[in-house]
Amino acid sequence: MKRKGTGPDGLVIVDKPAGVTSHNVVSRLRRLAGTRRVGHAGTLDPMATGVLVIGVEKATRLLGHLALTAKTYQATIRLGQSTVTDDAEGEVTATASAAHITSEVLDEAIAKLTGDILQVPSKVSAIKVDGQRSHRLVRAGEEFELSARPVSVSSFVIHDVRQVEQDGMALLDVDVSVDCSSGTYIRALARDLGADLGTGGHLTALRRTRVGPYGIEQARTLEELEEHEQLEESLDVMPIGEAASAAFTRWDVDAEQARLLANGVRLKAPGLDSAGTIAVFGPEDRFIALVEEKHSEMKIVAGFA
Repeated sequence: MKRKGTGPDGLVIVDKPAGVTSHNVVSRLRRLAGTRRVGHAGTLDPMATGVLVIGVEKATRLLGHLALTAKTYQATIRLGQSTVTDDAEGEVTATASAAHITSEVLDEAIAKLTGDILQVPSKVSAIKVDGQRSHRLVRAGEEFELSARPVSVSSFVIHDVRQVEQDGMALLDVDVSVDCSSGTYIRALARDLGADLGTGGHLTALRRTRVGPYGIEQARTLEELEEHEQLEESLDVMPIGEAASAAFTRWDVDAEQARLLANGVRLKAPGLDSAGTIAVFGPEDRFIALVEEKHSEMKIVAGFA
């Protein structure tokens, strides 16, 4: 049961701090919301910060549909070192001087990783191999290979390049921003950039600033959310209807159409010139369902009436 003072069903856009797992954030939100019906749309590595979309109560049913969206990151890539995890949390496995890397060479390498590409995910990840999590196989010393998968990197922009010397080795720290499809590993971009340049590379910082329509400007820190609890205020959520309107094409129906949809009747496609999932709203701005077109009719994929 919800405790007294808890806010309505909806999304919480959290600015995740470094050193905290996505699961830890969900656990803390369960306590703040007073319900176990809390989930997230896409994890962030513990070292990463930024936008983590959390669903509370009925909004958890939106999450699977929200995961297939574009994302934006700010990152720092260190050229000259490779690590076992492709980020700063892993042991360094190889070093090479990056002193010879010019801006022109760097731009050419970045261009190769922009657009529709095939990417082999980082082995230290949650991808399953024969039913086992990839990162667990790595830690168990198992030998295996992951298959390349198509991802889209719509923008890969360099903002700053700094020379760094570590143990007498010349390294480069490259600040970048990346717009990409869901399923793209920024750690793998850092690894592949370093491999192409012959220096090795890994990620030293990562901040997610946007997931679909939800940006860092809407996010709240865990401290800010916990302040609401201390003041005995309801959890600060984005109402489920507002969240759906931001993420999907909207279809407004009348009272009779709303009743039919709620009873499982498939309505004729509205011709909204939109592929994919559509959010249906009834009278008084009531969010009813997510639907998809099938054989010129609209099929409910998730009901909220």
